Amino acid sequence: MLPVVMTIAGSDNSAGAGAQADLKTMSALGVYGVTAITCVVAEVPGKVSAIQPVEPRIVAEQIRLLFEAFPIAAVKTGMLYSREIIATVCDTLEECFARGGPRPFLVVDPVMVATSGEPLLRDDAVALYRERLLPLAGIITPNLDEVRSLLGRSVTSVDEMASAGRELVRTFKTAVLVKGGHLREAAAVDLLFEKRKMHEFRARRVPGVSTHGTGCSYSAAIAANVGKGLPLVAAVSDAKRFVTAAIAHFLRWQVGGRTTDALHHFDPRAVGAGGPRIFPGDPPVKEV
Repeated sequence: MLPVVMTIAGSDNSAGAGAQADLKTMSALGVYGVTAITCVVAEVPGKVSAIQPVEPRIVAEQIRLLFEAFPIAAVKTGMLYSREIIATVCDTLEECFARGGPRPFLVVDPVMVATSGEPLLRDDAVALYRERLLPLAGIITPNLDEVRSLLGRSVTSVDEMASAGRELVRTFKTAVLVKGGHLREAAAVDLLFEKRKMHEFRARRVPGVSTHGTGCSYSAAIAANVGKGLPLVAAVSDAKRFVTAAIAHFLRWQVGGRTTDALHHFDPRAVGAGGPRIFPGDPPVKEV
């Protein structure tokens, strides 16, 4: 039977990010994806024009029903938007986790700002992320903007990423993946902190692509891989390979003078054993 992985996230009508990107990723990586929708977002790459949150009681009911009907192996959270939805998700997950049986691995992608720069989390919700959601996580996957929101300081180098990652581990007592794509260096560098070790992942940056949903797809790939039974370091390594290849082999449309790019989640070079080997060997490991 296929492992079942849940995403608790917003709906992106352009299908490049949010729950739609999560489902594409999960399908590509061989798990059965299910969804609890938190918000409906009108967006395309580069623009968010409207956000409509789902009533918290409906968010809770989606999660409860899925836990009643499926053996959930892993869960990821994406866009939660408001304090009310965050509190509801935490209450409902704690309720479902307490029912007994194996506890699903929780990947928290602390979605706060869209690639376009539009805010996707209300200011008063960051504290609740810190207080309730992040301590439930098996791993958190912030980008540099989200690290700044969580720690209150900017990160501008790989050394500062390492310092920030160590602080996040000490604070939230969980594994942390600090994503360095916003550094705009020649290589896209990510740092995974897990079991007192730091693993460094590097991939060539793909220039000239203007898309969104990379963070959603990355965290969904980690959840899918853990749901399939991979240990965390291998799950992150494969997820990095997958999302890098999906960027490199992007899709592009031109309509009325507008160019729209999207990740190619199903490109054969991004999926399966025939995909490109980004890492020539095991990622460098340092004691934290």
